[in-house]
Amino acid sequence: MIRKAFVMSINPGAEVEYERRHKAIWPELIQVLKAYGVTSYSIFLLPSTRQLFAFALVESEAQWAAIAATPECIRWWQYMAEVMPHEESGAPIITELKEVFYLT
Repeated sequence: MIRKAFVMSINPGAEVEYERRHKAIWPELIQVLKAYGVTSYSIFLLPSTRQLFAFALVESEAQWAAIAATPECIRWWQYMAEVMPHEESGAPIITELKEVFYLT
């Protein structure tokens, strides 16, 4: 498994709405994530900065990257664009993190 970690952020005042939307995440998006090899995915919020930390376990980089082209992912990004900083494509602005320690 490949461990992916990255940071994103939430627009000011959108913290409650961001969490509400994720509590009701679409079943079809969950199906896509699982079908494309995501076995675990967590997102944590640092309230004082509105920074999000995301961690996912994925089967392959190619499958992870391919999720972005699915209709479900594109639709989710459009849905989330009003609560997060995002690229022109609608994709959330992310910064990948480099793993520097892992305890097995």
